[in-house]
Amino acid sequence: HDYIKSYNCFRALCCKGPPPPRPEYDVVCIGLTGAGKTSLLSRLCSEGSDGIVPTTGFSIKAVPFPNAILNVKELGGADNIKKYWSRYYQGSQGVVFVLDSASSDEDLEAARNELHSALQHPQLCTLPFLILANHQDKPAARTPNQIKKYFELEPLARGKRWILDGSTTDNMEAVKESFGQFISLLEDKDTEPARI
Repeated sequence: HDYIKSYNCFRALCCKGPPPPRPEYDVVCIGLTGAGKTSLLSRLCSEGSDGIVPTTGFSIKAVPFPNAILNVKELGGADNIKKYWSRYYQGSQGVVFVLDSASSDEDLEAARNELHSALQHPQLCTLPFLILANHQDKPAARTPNQIKKYFELEPLARGKRWILDGSTTDNMEAVKESFGQFISLLEDKDTEPARI
């Protein structure tokens, strides 16, 4: 008996068992080609960012965070792929939209249209959005505030849960922070967004 007792005692001390599984969320990541989706996700997965080519079709990455794992389905942003984006929306629990804040007015307009249609898409409109105004380190970059005005986010996304942050691959700590806030929106999905 003493042997069993000391064994159990030893087990309790040593083998705390595996940590509880982190919740997993399925997230779709969209944005025009060149917005920087692949680079940001690769850096979040601690992969090198050299040799990154634009995503054709889609790729799925499990991105680990301290309190959750995001299964990010990244959709290529080229025109011939964009028209199929909505086929991949099903089952998503959140949306990451990456835009190039230093792009031409024409591309910014295109990004704005894509974001607007995503915010209004029946499969996405109730989900939390993380909008990253990427390439903030470029001289021509517009600030998140300018983007917010230009994209008319206030009237359009009222009552939705969304975060708009600037991002750059040189400051992954800030990007991780943005994703941290996004994860808390995903966790708190039981609260109904305010109806407009």
